Formats: sequence, C-alpha cells, structure tokens
Amino acid sequence: MRTLLVAAATCTAAGLLLSGPAWATAPGTPQTGLSDVMGGDQPRLTCAVPPIRAGVVASLKSFHRAMARCADRFWAGRFAAAGLAYSTPQVTITTGSGSVCGKITSSGAHYCPQQRTIAIRITKQDLRDPFRMNMAHSVAHEWGHHVQQLTGVLDAQSALYWPASGRARTLLSHRLEMQAECFAGVFYSATLESIKPDIAWEEWIDAVRQAEESEIHGKPKNLAFWQDRGYRGGATGFCNTWTATKTKVA
Repeated sequence: MRTLLVAAATCTAAGLLLSGPAWATAPGTPQTGLSDVMGGDQPRLTCAVPPIRAGVVASLKSFHRAMARCADRFWAGRFAAAGLAYSTPQVTITTGSGSVCGKITSSGAHYCPQQRTIAIRITKQDLRDPFRMNMAHSVAHEWGHHVQQLTGVLDAQSALYWPASGRARTLLSHRLEMQAECFAGVFYSATLESIKPDIAWEEWIDAVRQAEESEIHGKPKNLAFWQDRGYRGGATGFCNTWTATKTKVA
C-alpha cells in the first residue's frame, strides 16, 4: 500500500472559537451563522488539475499550484456567500526543508499562521510515487487551517493551548487537526471529481483509517471519521470538533 499523507503537520500550535453562532451547537447538527451559509447543496466545482509525471519536479509543482487555485476558488466562494472577508494564503513549494516559518521536519506540508502561508515540501518519495490523493491532501488539509485562521479559530485555540499542559494540550491539538480534516472533506465534496484521485472515496477513507497514529493529529480512525463527515455533510457546520466527545478526537 502506498504511504498515506493523512494530515500534514502544522508549523505552530494554533486555534478554538469560544463564542459566536458558528461554533455554538452540538456536533451532531450543522452549526448556524458562517457554517450555515457555507452549507447546503454544494455546487460541483470544476477545476483543471493536471496529471502528474513521476520523477518530474515541475509536474508536481504544477499539480500543487492547480490544487491551490481550486481550493482558493472553493473557499472564496463559501466566504463570499457568508458575507465574510476572505484572503488568499501564500503558497510556497520546495524540494528542500526550509520554509518561511522554519524547517519542515516531516513530509507533506504545513501552515504558517503568522505569514498566512502554506508551505509544501516535495519529497523523494513523492517523486517516486506521486499518488494524487496524497498530493491533493497536502493542499486541502492546510487550506483547512487557513480557514481556521480567517475565522479566528487559530488565535482562540492558542489562547487555550499555551496555558494548558499534558493531555489538555494534546486534545486541543487533536480538535484543531480533525477540524482541518473535516474542512478538507467539505472541499472534496465539491471538487473530488475534478481532482481525479485515482482511488474510490471509500477506499481512501479506509486507508486513512489504517494509517500510522500521530501524537499531534490523533487516532487515524477519528481523522477518517471527521474527513468523511465533512465530505458527506458538505458543509462546515458538520465540523464542530470542539464540542465532540473525547473519544471522537482522541
């Protein structure tokens, strides 16, 4: 089985919105406000995402840039529908380990909140086996963190994270990452056909479920649950990880 990039590491601990209608309801129902306006029947978004040629750095960069344009169109549309300000993040793509917010210590990508930048690293493994859904998820998950930044989630989670310790910090990290996974699922609900992932959705979610566990991101079965929830719900209102039970974010 190909190595799965389930959720790329974030550059820094970041964000929970403590108040406001968008985050106030129980996790079993869509939230109102931002999430309600961004919800409903998602129109299919047709994006021009090119094929990938193994071993060719320029081809992988073209794929990531096309994915970035697709994610930007999707989220700009959702924010506009909600009457909220949206700004496009910077996207940097490298084959090295340096980024605008420090060294990339893992495969995939990370989000740099202060710089509002998604930094993507193309590894030797990516060049040897450029599995499209892995590559797509580098962008989709990190764009989820950008959405958290724009909606105040990152700043508010940081206010809780830094004075906490031990298990409390771990759970805050998991809630953050699983919400980004859910936002990625919402994005896929409108764009998966364009991405041409080379894997059926059910097979992808099963593979995510069986991936290696990460202390930062939590149990793979929960990451799979939230990504699938966003995909099937098609709205950010299904992504309230902040009031979910511990067993759903452990």
